[in-house]
Amino acid sequence: MKRSALLEEASRLDVAERIELVEEIWETLSADPGALPVSPAHQQELDSRLADLEAYPEAGSSWAEVRERLERRSR
Repeated sequence: MKRSALLEEASRLDVAERIELVEEIWETLSADPGALPVSPAHQQELDSRLADLEAYPEAGSSWAEVRERLERRSR
């Protein structure tokens, strides 16, 4: 199936279904980390952030903490 036909078919889905479809497509990409190119600048930033995390692990927040803060803000 051509991409334009896929897009036309996807556009018939409601918003929630399209979001689910995007998530499923993303899952197929993230299953193969080598499939996503990373620019040298982004790689440098990732390396820098990882070095900060390793040097100061207590400085960050867990995903659970971040999610809780975000949920409190949206109430």
